[in-house]
Amino acid sequence: MSENQARRIAAESPQPDGVPFVDLSFQYAPLNDELRQAADRVFASQAFILGQEVETFEEHVAEYCDSRFAVGCASGSDALLLSLMALDIGPGDEVITTPFSFFATASCIARTGARPVFVDIDPASFNLDPAKVEDAVTTRTRAILPVHLFGQCAEMEPLWRLAVRNGLAIIEDACQAIGAEYRGRRAGVLGTLGCFSFFPTKNLGGAGDGGIITTDDAELADRLRRLRMHGDAGGYRHVEVGINSRLDALQAAVLDVKLRHLESWTASRQQNARRYGELFRQYELLDVVELPAVKPERRHVFNQYCIRVKGSRRDMLLAELRQRRIGCTVYYPAPLHLQECFRDLGYRPGDLPEAEAAAADILALPIFPGLRPEQQEAVVRAIAEILRGQDRRTRPVRRAA
Repeated sequence: MSENQARRIAAESPQPDGVPFVDLSFQYAPLNDELRQAADRVFASQAFILGQEVETFEEHVAEYCDSRFAVGCASGSDALLLSLMALDIGPGDEVITTPFSFFATASCIARTGARPVFVDIDPASFNLDPAKVEDAVTTRTRAILPVHLFGQCAEMEPLWRLAVRNGLAIIEDACQAIGAEYRGRRAGVLGTLGCFSFFPTKNLGGAGDGGIITTDDAELADRLRRLRMHGDAGGYRHVEVGINSRLDALQAAVLDVKLRHLESWTASRQQNARRYGELFRQYELLDVVELPAVKPERRHVFNQYCIRVKGSRRDMLLAELRQRRIGCTVYYPAPLHLQECFRDLGYRPGDLPEAEAAAADILALPIFPGLRPEQQEAVVRAIAEILRGQDRRTRPVRRAA
């Protein structure tokens, strides 16, 4: 974890008597013995890089996502980069993606020498607007990189049709969406390649960093395995220039234990989301906040629970909640097309208004498994007091059944 990340997490985390934004102890405590046994097994074998632990975990992820293959790597960011490399995307190419995502979504495109082409988002789901994608396709377009943001799959059918018509690959950024579904199919098998992150705060989080790529294409899987090992085809025979991005055995062992519990943790997140909806209605807040929209034929896994705060009061609410030791944060305060490092792409404020509006409005609330009902009520009650004013009623309105 970088120094900046540590500072950010410290700023977002409340004191012990508040409500934390993330609390991983609920996942860890019941699995303590299993996790220690898994780690001891790795230490006993002294096989720390790749090996049987990684192969077993890859098989289990492939089974979970219903893909033919899964290839572990060092991070979700590397999963995206390796996927682009495996498709030979580079200088002169364009990849269409969203401006409203974590930085790695676009930086991995730039790292290959290709050009990220940003298109605006659907304001309800925060995912790519397929109509805008079609308008952005040129003769240089090689791939579409949709993000299943916050744990909900993008609208994939129009993207499939567009990709087939134009001979394009689809790389799913599913780093926040393991277990999410679109029309009954899991994230990771909705395109050419699917990319996942195991950063500790993800729905399936490791004891450090890690990532994996899913695909049904045997040739791409073989190439990904080479590329993560410096392009080594075996015996120090380097057939291409790759990178060093291997999932270590300790992470694989830990993640394999936790994968068995992912469905119950997902159910907990979904229950927490439903409870938030009930609380916001009971406190009569739907005129001042907008709740996450779950699109039809989706399974939303709620890696984040993000409300939109109406009336340009998001930053005030953020500061006040933190003052009350209520954990919260902003995903994402500046859209990618307006980041300084992408200035040469030529985007200006106002070019992608929905992404810019979302960046100004969104506030993420605690959603982790193990979040207690009384903690959720404390969050919503605080929001009601802040947005309605201290002189207003802060008890929920209980409607007759």
